[in-house]
Amino acid sequence: MSLTFLAALVLGYLVGSIPFGVLITRAMGLGDLRSIGSGNIGATNVLRTGNKAAAFATLVLDGGKGAVAVLVARAIAGEPAALVAALGAFLGHLFPVWLGFRGGKGVATFLGILLALAWPAGIAACLTWLATAVAFRFSSLAALVAAASAPLWLALFGRPDAIWLAVALAVLVFVRHHANIRRLAAGTEPRIGKGK
Repeated sequence: MSLTFLAALVLGYLVGSIPFGVLITRAMGLGDLRSIGSGNIGATNVLRTGNKAAAFATLVLDGGKGAVAVLVARAIAGEPAALVAALGAFLGHLFPVWLGFRGGKGVATFLGILLALAWPAGIAACLTWLATAVAFRFSSLAALVAAASAPLWLALFGRPDAIWLAVALAVLVFVRHHANIRRLAAGTEPRIGKGK
């Protein structure tokens, strides 16, 4: 691995590892997010505090850090480095060093990465998430469908070079949602706005 790619990976990881959900809930006096609801550090769990503004801010910032990693690496070192930085940012969100490598599930960060890599593909993935969430009322199912669709959107919108990244991130999203997948199969997964 070249020094450029290594630097992009490390920079992406550090940006992605910023635990915005934990920081926002703490700053707003909502407690330790890791002891609330599912214990996840993402926007869906922040919403369980009852504070929609905090959840929205977490969603935007978690998506934004993925996008920033891509855009900065692209500006400095070009598109291959941007893809590597994207991977680093995603891994940083999933396994942040600051939280003992116990992070989130990566959906917002994944969508932010897609928007920065190819905004039409990113918008298509966001709309896929929204349509699935509205139709079925399961945040986890919406995340899985959006992640699975990402390689297709990248192919359709002219970014075949990024498909390997989308496949890798989608696999990680599915792995991180293993408990949700079991609950969906068992019919015990809570719908949006209810329960853990």
